[in-house]
Amino acid sequence: MIKIAALPGDGIGPEIIKESLKIIESVSEKIDIKFNYKFCDVGAIAIDKYNNPLPDETLKICKESDAILFGAIGHPKFDNNPNLKVRPEQGLLRLRKELGLYANLRPVRSYDELLSLSPLKKNIIENTDMLIVRELTGGLYFGEKKSESNFSSDTCTYTVDEIKRVTYLAIDYAKKRRNKITLIDKANVLETSRLWRKTVQEIALKHPEIQLDYMFVDNAAMQIIINPKQFDVILTENLFGDIISDEASVIGGSIGILPSASIGKTMGLFEPIHGSYPQATNKNIANPIAAILSASMMLKYLGYENGAKMIQEAVEFSLKSKISTADINNNPSMTSEVGDFIKKYIQENF
Repeated sequence: MIKIAALPGDGIGPEIIKESLKIIESVSEKIDIKFNYKFCDVGAIAIDKYNNPLPDETLKICKESDAILFGAIGHPKFDNNPNLKVRPEQGLLRLRKELGLYANLRPVRSYDELLSLSPLKKNIIENTDMLIVRELTGGLYFGEKKSESNFSSDTCTYTVDEIKRVTYLAIDYAKKRRNKITLIDKANVLETSRLWRKTVQEIALKHPEIQLDYMFVDNAAMQIIINPKQFDVILTENLFGDIISDEASVIGGSIGILPSASIGKTMGLFEPIHGSYPQATNKNIANPIAAILSASMMLKYLGYENGAKMIQEAVEFSLKSKISTADINNNPSMTSEVGDFIKKYIQENF
């Protein structure tokens, strides 16, 4: 029995998690694996109930699970009030830290059926296939913070061990792909970036099959737009990874199709990269594909690669069949209809 902590969260989170669980169940019947789900509150809904974006019971259940399927967090009432001390995003940041989820994986690929939806030219983005590996528990987001009436500071710190563990992970993935890593940093200015470059260089020497390139983050932001096909695995620190992975989302044509995984030594958390999209809550119009592909990543992480491939194939068929939501289709299907179509494909073709 595989134990899954399901954290729907806020906004469209519950709707997209419902569809991803529907798909997992259809796959479980094919590969004869049982999943046990425990649902927990996180984010704004948890603040409303418990005045805590990550309740102790949620954290306990997550620690006892084999993997976590995460929806989305955030609510407009928290966005424009800088004086609030308790915020939904704190729940996810704490969860990453408590579970040691030190690496975020964001695959970015172009689908032929969606090339016209990207603001970038078709010949630039077609055949793009990259994996962004972002360090997730260090850097500015977790450094010491100070704030006074006329002064604020955020401290960016990294240790060699923090850099090593995410580099080893990036190398493992590069070996399964095209053996190329691009380290994105700002080593001409930042001491932390110089430590990154030195540490990654030393590790790469022990893996001669890996082609290691370097790129300053400002140049990388441009290169991702003008020549994304040059990238295989991108390795970078927390802040830079946060920014460039959202930038790269325009390649796919919609942020609603991009999944992600946050990986630690003993735990994985899987979530779409889009936000809670509060305007679409309970309207059955949100794109569930990113959540469904996140479920595919979860199955692969758990060792069920065959099940993961089933989901990937079914999603690609739904795109080819133009069974998709309004963000990528002028004749849109509803959220639940997309899930039903993908589920039916799996049931009938495997």
